[in-house]
Amino acid sequence: MAGSRGGKRNREEADKYSVLLPTYNERENLPLIVWLLVKYFGESGYNYEIIVIDDGSPDGTLQIAEQLQKIYGDDKIVLRPRAKKLGLGTAYIHGIKHATGNFIIIMDADLSHHPKFIPEFIKKQKEGGYDLVSGTRYRGDGGVYGWDLRRKLISRGANFVTQVLLRPGASDLTGSFRLYKKDVLERLVERCVSKGYVFQMEMIVRARQLGYTIGEVSPSVLCLKARAHLTK
Repeated sequence: MAGSRGGKRNREEADKYSVLLPTYNERENLPLIVWLLVKYFGESGYNYEIIVIDDGSPDGTLQIAEQLQKIYGDDKIVLRPRAKKLGLGTAYIHGIKHATGNFIIIMDADLSHHPKFIPEFIKKQKEGGYDLVSGTRYRGDGGVYGWDLRRKLISRGANFVTQVLLRPGASDLTGSFRLYKKDVLERLVERCVSKGYVFQMEMIVRARQLGYTIGEVSPSVLCLKARAHLTK
C-alpha cells in the first residue's frame, strides 16, 4: 500500500502544466494575467510553463511578452509568436508543439478567466482521472461578470440548442477555460474543423464521441473583466 501511495505521489510531482495563451492586442492585459498565473502556480507548487502565442499584434504585445520573459525566465515564459492572425485552433496546435507539460490549460489572455481557479481544475482532474476538465458558468456557483444581456442570451441559447441536439454531457460548451491531458487535446484538435466560438463547442462534442471523460468545475465568477476583482 505504501508503495502504491509513493508511486501516485511521484507521478503527481512529475506532472507539468503548460498554459497556452493565444494573444492579439493584449499589451495591457498580458502583464497582469502572467503575474496572476505565476502567483497562483507558485502558491500551489505545481510545475508549469506559460506559452504565449502572439499573432502579430500591432500594439506591441510581443515586446511586452519579451520583457516578461526577462523577468520570470525563459523556462516559465515561452514565446512562440506567429506572423499574423491565423485563428484559435491553429494557435492551439502551434502551442501544443512546443509544450513540455503532460497537461495543457487553455484560457483567454484578456482577463476573462481568473488563474486562482486553476488549482480547482487540477484537483478535479486528479480526483476523477478526467481526460479534460471544463469551467462551467451554468452549474453550482458558476457565473459571469460584465456581460450584457445579448451576450448572455447568445451563450445560453447556443448551449441549450447543443444540449438538446447532441447531448454532449457537459453543461457549458462555449467556455474556453479548460484543462486537458496533452495527448487528448492533440487528438481533439486534429479532428476539429470549426472556427471561432463554435470551435470550443466542437471540442466538447468530439470528446464525448471519442469516449473521453469530462469533469466540470464552477468558478464563482468565470468572466472577470474588471481588474479590481482580478487582484482579490
